Amino acid sequence: MQIILQQDVPNLGKKGELKDVAPGYARNLLFPKGMALEATPQRIREWKKRQEKEEMVNRQKEEEAREKANKLKEIELLIEMPAGDGGRLFGSVTPADIAAKLNEKGFAIDKKDIEAEGPIKSIGNHTVSVKLYPGIKAAVSISVQQEA
Repeated sequence: MQIILQQDVPNLGKKGELKDVAPGYARNLLFPKGMALEATPQRIREWKKRQEKEEMVNRQKEEEAREKANKLKEIELLIEMPAGDGGRLFGSVTPADIAAKLNEKGFAIDKKDIEAEGPIKSIGNHTVSVKLYPGIKAAVSISVQQEA
């Protein structure tokens, strides 16, 4: 029996997937708990339309992420922080600081999407990676200078 999952079901599949299951499993567990719907011809047509629409939206988001990645590669952020002798910062440059600077430049980036090898604690040029979309990352160049 074919079903369309209405929510994630462990060991079966994720929400929105079309699956083949035993009729008893569907009637006795999945349908009563609202976890799935029977895949009638009408529901299958609706499901296919929904899948096509989602694919189109995902392609569009991926294309926008690629464009954003190309723009981010050209950007160099300048961050000024207080530092002591030898170029060591009093504190560190955090992903939140980097996200704030990117937001000032017009890029809506969340601090959770910034990947650094660790906190930036010295003056100089550094590179961090920004996750824009699954599988798409952009390298951002950061110049840390001592505050005047």
